[in-house]
Amino acid sequence: MTTKVEESVQVDVPVTTAYNQWTQFEDFPHFMGGIKEVHQHGDQRLHWVAEIAGVRREWEAAILEQVPDEKIAWAATSGATNAGAVRFTPVGPTSTMVHLTLEYEPEGLVEQAGDKLGIVGRQARSDLARFKALIEDQGYESGAWRGSVEHGVGVGTPGVEDASLSRGDSGKAGVSATGVIAGVAAVAAAGAAVAAARSGSDTEQSEQVAPSQPVAPVQEVTVVEQPPVDQVRDDVLLEESPAEGYTTPTSTEGVESTVRSTGDDPMVGGGSR
Repeated sequence: MTTKVEESVQVDVPVTTAYNQWTQFEDFPHFMGGIKEVHQHGDQRLHWVAEIAGVRREWEAAILEQVPDEKIAWAATSGATNAGAVRFTPVGPTSTMVHLTLEYEPEGLVEQAGDKLGIVGRQARSDLARFKALIEDQGYESGAWRGSVEHGVGVGTPGVEDASLSRGDSGKAGVSATGVIAGVAAVAAAGAAVAAARSGSDTEQSEQVAPSQPVAPVQEVTVVEQPPVDQVRDDVLLEESPAEGYTTPTSTEGVESTVRSTGDDPMVGGGSR
C-alpha cells in the first residue's frame, strides 16, 4: 500500500531564483521541518535522514531527471521507499508556482497510523510554506546548480515502482510489533521500579516518624561466689552488739530500800520508813 501526496505553493520570486534555491539540497533542513540531514554525493546521489511524528527514516536517492528552471525528479535506491518530483512553473516575471508530488510506502505501526491521519501531507504543506518565507525574505538564492540530468527520455513523475531497489528501513521506519512489546515491557519495568522506590520511601518515612523507646541504663551486678550447699562455713563470726538505745540497769536500780531500826521486828508490819 502506498500513499501519494501533492502540494503546491506560489512564491514571489522569479522562477530561476526558486529553482536555484531548491538545488541546494543540503540546505533543506533550514526550511523542511521533517528533514534532519541531507548529504550530496555527486550530481545524482543523495543521502536523506528524516523524522516525522517521531518516526526516523533514512534512504539513498538517485536523481533521475533534472531540467533547469523546470523539474527535479528522484527515486530511492535503498532505505525508505519513496519517489517523486518537484516542478517549477513561472507565474509572471516575479512569481513562481512550486508543485511537489511525493509517493511513499508507510512502514511500521506508528507510521501507518500517522499516514491515516495525513501527517506527511501536512508536513509537506508546512515545508513548502517555510520555503516560501525563506526565499521571499532573503530575495535571492543561497547557491545554484545549473546542470542537467537526462536519460534520453523524460521520466515523468516517478512513483514507488521506480524505487524498486529500495526495500524499506529494515525496522528503522516506525515501530514494529516487537518494538511495541519491548516498549510496553520497558514501561512496566519502569513502573515497577517507581513503585518499589515509593514503597521503600514510605517505609523509611514510617521508620523516621515512629517515636523511639527509652532504653533503660545498664546496671552493674556484682556476683558473689557462694559456697556449695553441703559445706558449712564456721570461719565467719558475727560480733554481738547491744541493741541500739538500750542500757542494761544495775541490780539495785529501781528497787525500794527500807532502813530498819534495830528494834523492829521483821515479822510485824509497821515501823518507820
